[in-house]
Amino acid sequence: MATNNMKLETAVSKGCTQDSSLGPGMWNIYNSLLKLKFTSSTKIIAFADDLLLRTRGEIVSEIENIANIELTKISTWARENNVRFNEKKTKAMLMTRRKRKERREVEVYLNNKLLRQVKTMKYLGIIIDKKLTFREYKNTGDRKM
Repeated sequence: MATNNMKLETAVSKGCTQDSSLGPGMWNIYNSLLKLKFTSSTKIIAFADDLLLRTRGEIVSEIENIANIELTKISTWARENNVRFNEKKTKAMLMTRRKRKERREVEVYLNNKLLRQVKTMKYLGIIIDKKLTFREYKNTGDRKM
């Protein structure tokens, strides 16, 4: 926004679809989730009713450990706020461009249930693959921009 030769910029980290009757109420609930103390290697991204948890680490066991700690925080928050995340719709994906010699499977749990690991994931209309090549997205013809 710019007025009177002053420029104000801010990064948008939260959003809600316009004209959503549930939007303001959802954000009142989500806001407390987004304010939880997560590790510095974790990022939470939320849009409408979609939530993405991204963790970083040097080795798979570190990523697994951090993700499980963070998902436990989220599960506890959900119980305290009468919210339920569907573990059947929740997926895990190990994303890397490196050729790892270590295992490529992650054991990540939500509500004490092992999450299904996938090689591609659609988030907000974008197909993300485990190597961040976006080839799947290019091949679908879904690009409407």
